[in-house]
Amino acid sequence: MTVKKRKLKKKNCLLILLFLVSFFLVIYGAIGTGRWLVDSRNTKKIEKQILQLDPVTEVIDGQDIIITPQEEEIPKENPYWDYIKMNLIDVDFSSLKEINSHTIGWLQVLGTNINYPFVQANDNDYYLTHAFDDSYNSAGWVFMDYRNRVQAEEKNTIIYAHGRYDQTMFGSLKNIMYSSWVNDSNNHIVRISTEYENTLWQVFSVYRILTTNDYIQTEFSSDEEYLTFLQMLKNRSAYSFPANVSKNDRILTLSTCYNDNEKVVLHAKLIKKENRT
Repeated sequence: MTVKKRKLKKKNCLLILLFLVSFFLVIYGAIGTGRWLVDSRNTKKIEKQILQLDPVTEVIDGQDIIITPQEEEIPKENPYWDYIKMNLIDVDFSSLKEINSHTIGWLQVLGTNINYPFVQANDNDYYLTHAFDDSYNSAGWVFMDYRNRVQAEEKNTIIYAHGRYDQTMFGSLKNIMYSSWVNDSNNHIVRISTEYENTLWQVFSVYRILTTNDYIQTEFSSDEEYLTFLQMLKNRSAYSFPANVSKNDRILTLSTCYNDNEKVVLHAKLIKKENRT
């Protein structure tokens, strides 16, 4: 075999190899896209099933309303005074628990599509790959950090979900980084209902950050450590919100992926609650 023929054969082999690699990459991508679309469709079916139960109602403040004391005087023009007049939500959990006994609350984030029951497992992995009906689903579900206790008045309650491109789960949490969301002060409220209490939370910090775990701390050894933690969160905010935080505040943290390397995070403080009996 001549040198020329050997070179031609080698070139043809390389071309065939390149074709095969490209072919399998296309197939792999198509399978992944198909799986994503199936999971998205199943997630939306579950959402529809939940909404048909119509478990959420708004409730007018009663005699048992508790307004969280503020350490600093709040100016009359501060939107806080409008926020504490907002209705709480109350949820009938009986039908939700028939679908999933791990259901522990309902979350609403104004200015987003986030309006879901949330669950809790024994770790922070299970609901990354399981839907509300416990079926395997890469879209996962909205879940509370396994270290939190829904019946306890904890310093930092953390809730996660995937940032889906179809705007399900925490996909629309990215809205908090848009000026249109920030400029509408009516958006700066989060409402939660659990079997123990109905609560209203005022946003004080939102940001994008390279993936880290420094904002998902749940236990603090002293008031000083907690205050340092709160100041870090407030200083990190991409926007300035008219809400101060103190060592006596309970806070809520919502976290999801912004992209492969970054998270988008919202922090809010409790301003009003009603204990459920």
